[in-house]
Amino acid sequence: MNAAAADPADNNATDGYGDFDFIVVSNRLPVDRVKSDGEESWRRSPGGLVTALAPVMGKADGAWVGWHGAPDEEVDQFDHDNMHLLPVPLSSSEVELYYEGFSNATLWPLYHDVIAPPEFHRTWWDSYRTVNRRFADAAASMAAKGATVWVQDYQLQLVPQMLRKDRPDLKIGFFNHIPFPPLEIFAQLPWRRAIIEGLLGADLIGFQRPSDASNFLRCVRRFAGHTVRQQQVQVQTEEGISYVSRAESFPISIDVDQITELAKREDIVERSKQIRRELGDPKTVLLGVDRLDYTKGISHRLKAYGELLEDGTLTVEDASLIQVASPSRERVEQYRLLREEVEGTVGRINGTYDTMGSTAIRYLHHSYPVEEMVALYLAADVMLVTALRDGMNLVAKEYVAARTNNTGALVLSEFAGAADQLRQAVLVNPHDIDGLKSAVLDAINMPDREAQRRMRLMRRQVLQNDVERWSKNFLNALQQTEPGEEG
Repeated sequence: MNAAAADPADNNATDGYGDFDFIVVSNRLPVDRVKSDGEESWRRSPGGLVTALAPVMGKADGAWVGWHGAPDEEVDQFDHDNMHLLPVPLSSSEVELYYEGFSNATLWPLYHDVIAPPEFHRTWWDSYRTVNRRFADAAASMAAKGATVWVQDYQLQLVPQMLRKDRPDLKIGFFNHIPFPPLEIFAQLPWRRAIIEGLLGADLIGFQRPSDASNFLRCVRRFAGHTVRQQQVQVQTEEGISYVSRAESFPISIDVDQITELAKREDIVERSKQIRRELGDPKTVLLGVDRLDYTKGISHRLKAYGELLEDGTLTVEDASLIQVASPSRERVEQYRLLREEVEGTVGRINGTYDTMGSTAIRYLHHSYPVEEMVALYLAADVMLVTALRDGMNLVAKEYVAARTNNTGALVLSEFAGAADQLRQAVLVNPHDIDGLKSAVLDAINMPDREAQRRMRLMRRQVLQNDVERWSKNFLNALQQTEPGEEG
């Protein structure tokens, strides 16, 4: 394994500061462990966050704090590419209580409008606090005096306040990648004030949509009692220290250059044609790409598509749906039940409508490399993004970026953050099955000229606002507030 042993305590131990001017803190490190010929090494993880922050790491003498993915194991900090990585250990019990429990069975459903009922267990909360403290301590040990620390996502909402108490010299940012719920839903959380105060430890709290920031500020007024003026919160600590915390929207995006370059590669273009041939060359290929998660609206999509076949509006000779549903949290009961429901629905539809030469739904319960995903984007005439609630949904933006000839149509849930930017999509309420059926037909039958006009405008938006611009906008805004600034 590529590991260079080091101890955070060795970093400028005499003055209590670490060596790094820019720290990212996230639940997972930006690398995956791989084994080849009996040798272990690390490979950079796919994903927009890593792509956005890797260049910043190189320029700013950066370090990344996160779990390395294996429970009950301690790994020394090490360097990979241009990043210094500090693995935070988690026990099997903490993975169960902090991650699968409080993060993904309490916060995830609560923050996604209670599509599934959240569970509230004190043992889960205790573990969440313990793990957040461990992440905060690790980040503090690495940070140089006056460093910038950017904490990522809902698993670590207590870290900003912990850092502020331990290291008031730091600039602290937090970004919430998922929605933030309305006050009436957030009110259910027994530990609501502790979460709010944890987030308010940050100088800048970023959200995907303006509505998420507004929801948060409403909760601050109701449950924390701090003075809120526009997007600023005047925080008064128990120690009598006053500072300003800001809440703003910074919609995340994708690595546009990567997607557009892949979309022009001859082998990927040929693969897209091969995909259509393997489906029997239908007139229309529809595509859904999701994690197998109850927030993604897969069941609603399948119901609408099945009814279109039942109505005779679509036939399997003319239309085929590819549904990629990558595995997700398979140890959690709700996800196992969802998989059974989705696969049962696919089986019923295919059993009813398949012919020897055509299939209604090609269901793929796999994860695929980005090259295959771009080939699927190129093969699809219509992209279906029907999330019941989604912070952003980067698949929608990837599809748009891949359509370099401005063809294709996007059916997009109005409950996905991407709907704020991609207004030229066919917007839909996925709970309205009749409306969803109409939206699918509108996308299929849209005149070429109208489809190209819409796609051209959406591509302009995505190309001008890539993931690098997102990170720059957030970090520039963070620098405008000094840590501990007096209000």
